[in-house]
Amino acid sequence: MIFRLLPRSLRRKVPGGLGIQAEAAASGSGALPGSGERRLLLPPGGRVQGGLWSLSCPREAGWGSGGSEPLPGRLEMEEGTVELRQRKKPHGTGNKEGAPKEGNEESQKPPKSPRYVLIPRFAKLFFGCIAAIVSGMMYAMYLSTYHERRFWFSGRPELEREITFQGDSAVYYSFYKELLKAPSFERGIYELTRDNRTLSLKTMNAVQKMTLYPELIASALYHASGSEEVIEPVYFYIGIVFGLQGIYVTALFVTSWLMSGTWLAGMLTVAWFIINRADTTRIDYSIPSRENWALPYFACQVAALTGYLKSSTHSSAERFSYLLVSASTYTFMLMWEYSHYLLFVQAVCLFLLDTVALAQTEKVHEVYKIYLFSIFLGYILQFENPALLVSPLLSLVAAVLLAKCLQMNTKKGTLISRMLKVFYFYLVSTITVTLNLVVKTFVPHKENEHLMKVLEIKLGLNKTKNFTMNWLLCLESLQAPSQDFFLRLTQSSLLPFYVLVLIICLFSVGQVVFRRTSGEPVSETSSLESGRIGERPEVVYHVLHTISLGSLTMMMEGMKYLWTPYVCMLAAFGVCSPELWMTLFKWMRLKAVHPILLALILSMAVPSIIGFSLWKEFFPRIMAELSELQEFYDPDTVGLMTWIKRQAPIAAVFAGSPQLMGVIKLCTGWTVTNLPVYSDEDLQKRNENIFQIYSKRSAEDIYKILTSYKATYLVIEDSICNEVGPVRGCRIKDLLDIANGHVYCEESDSYGYSKYGRFCQEIKMNYSPYVNYFTRVYWNRSYFVYKINTVISFQS
Repeated sequence: MIFRLLPRSLRRKVPGGLGIQAEAAASGSGALPGSGERRLLLPPGGRVQGGLWSLSCPREAGWGSGGSEPLPGRLEMEEGTVELRQRKKPHGTGNKEGAPKEGNEESQKPPKSPRYVLIPRFAKLFFGCIAAIVSGMMYAMYLSTYHERRFWFSGRPELEREITFQGDSAVYYSFYKELLKAPSFERGIYELTRDNRTLSLKTMNAVQKMTLYPELIASALYHASGSEEVIEPVYFYIGIVFGLQGIYVTALFVTSWLMSGTWLAGMLTVAWFIINRADTTRIDYSIPSRENWALPYFACQVAALTGYLKSSTHSSAERFSYLLVSASTYTFMLMWEYSHYLLFVQAVCLFLLDTVALAQTEKVHEVYKIYLFSIFLGYILQFENPALLVSPLLSLVAAVLLAKCLQMNTKKGTLISRMLKVFYFYLVSTITVTLNLVVKTFVPHKENEHLMKVLEIKLGLNKTKNFTMNWLLCLESLQAPSQDFFLRLTQSSLLPFYVLVLIICLFSVGQVVFRRTSGEPVSETSSLESGRIGERPEVVYHVLHTISLGSLTMMMEGMKYLWTPYVCMLAAFGVCSPELWMTLFKWMRLKAVHPILLALILSMAVPSIIGFSLWKEFFPRIMAELSELQEFYDPDTVGLMTWIKRQAPIAAVFAGSPQLMGVIKLCTGWTVTNLPVYSDEDLQKRNENIFQIYSKRSAEDIYKILTSYKATYLVIEDSICNEVGPVRGCRIKDLLDIANGHVYCEESDSYGYSKYGRFCQEIKMNYSPYVNYFTRVYWNRSYFVYKINTVISFQS
């Protein structure tokens, strides 16, 4: 006997209490083995009448097989709950044998072997990983070759190599040298934590003040690997930094690959990163700088966070991503004193992502716990650094965790949930600000205060005549970005595609947020056919991330080294993502061509065209850079360092500009009065006082300042004393005149007055009273060295 199932549209909940779940007919009736589910089958002639289930069948039509009892002609089900399901039957009524036959054919059809699915996936993963690793290695080799061609490093003596490290880079490398010269690694760490040979009249913990964990790791690896007789220390040091830059590029490759699903996006990311190298990294000018050590770990953290936020991530991949986020966050916190500020920007993005219900709250809170543990670990390993306690990151994480218990049912589209979302946002913001102010009241802190002051001045909330603040504001890195910056990004086609991708993602995110707040159902997993790229939490995070960093870049050009790499990544992801093109076509309501097919074609064709055009235009330039042998030679600085090492006594203390003092510390090892470090209030004050040698102060005032720091030699740079800067008012001597009240402004005109001439110019005249306090002992075209007299002679 042939039976059939009721159609799905006719399923009803039948009131009553018969408790009939379903009764399977014969074997092969369609019940799933082991599923605990049964289905009610109707014999031919069964029908449904009215609102009641009424089953009619011939008397002779039996249920079941064998000698089962026949059902009555009409069965009224007035009690119980029955769920009726039906398999799809073929169209037409002529062939009643069609449905079972088709079902048998489908059941007899052998399933696809898993290897036909696994082999393409494995091949894609394998070749993608190879491409990512090769990209990183090639970029590291490119940096090494370019550095050699630019500075001719292998053909220079050690002194000339060290002179290439300028400013704070020279200070960091000098501590690396001291660690290698120490009798043991433990003794080297002990001496750095109680350092009294770097700055006069000051014993400091250099590991904490300078964030020297990169140098500790590099020196430990150099000793542990037995590289003393294999490679020189300077090559080992810069080799580690170049290797980290290769990891940086690989992490960006993987991030773009995770988001787009194709490693073609990773290749395009690397291409844009290298072409815009002047705006993506400072590796060309400052190899040992902290961000060159730290940002590769942050890029790894972002890549792991991208995989962790994805809704379709497998449990094992999610667990691996979580561990990688944890490890990279801990390391990033130790490598850079400003890392917690960048993590605060990231935490704000995650908070907004959670507030609009576009990410799983549990995942976001797990990342917050990682932040919390990272701050605790950094506080311990950085010798109880108070800057971490007053960090806005700690205040935000504490506020979110405190308000967690109040976030109830905020992800449902009801009016109450919308009000709760607004209240939750307000509550977290209020607690964050209040908690930060309270902590700053009770925790003494002086580190990194200059950053907040600079930000207040940039926003127009404050004005100052302070020399250090105005000098920092005059730095190019803290100025608004120039037109050349945007022109370079446009010429490489990066900026136009980034703006296009950002606009599409923003509109898609706006649609999703509107649908969620209005109570419409939103699918947890996004598909290509849906054309809703704004439903993916990792995409929303990166949109918020680049907007946040981009806003800071519009105020301070130095932030471009944080923003531009992720611009490369997001733009490459967008043009290589079929889902983004599908989102655009959904809005256009494209019907002439199948939108899915066109999206797949464009996601391959557009990046290929971009890559070909970039290769044709920029590849010859890159090869020309590598083939051109440049020369960096500074004979005046070499002469000064040579004289100091040969003529100056071991107990000598040198005073001068902080940039030059860093080089003297590195090349000679002599004690100095100040360093190019601005995260400490005492060091800021030292720099401002020593810079008075370029102001309009008397010889007696300068002598008192220098002897208060036990300085024995003074170095004056002619480039600073006779500086002709492009921006009047940003020269060091102009800033000193403003801070000292020697210049006053009236209706856009400035007037200067001081009864003393400029010290750095007057001392060169060799007349009293300058010769009474200072004796010139060395000079060349760029530097003038004066010995500070211990016995003052007042002979004219």
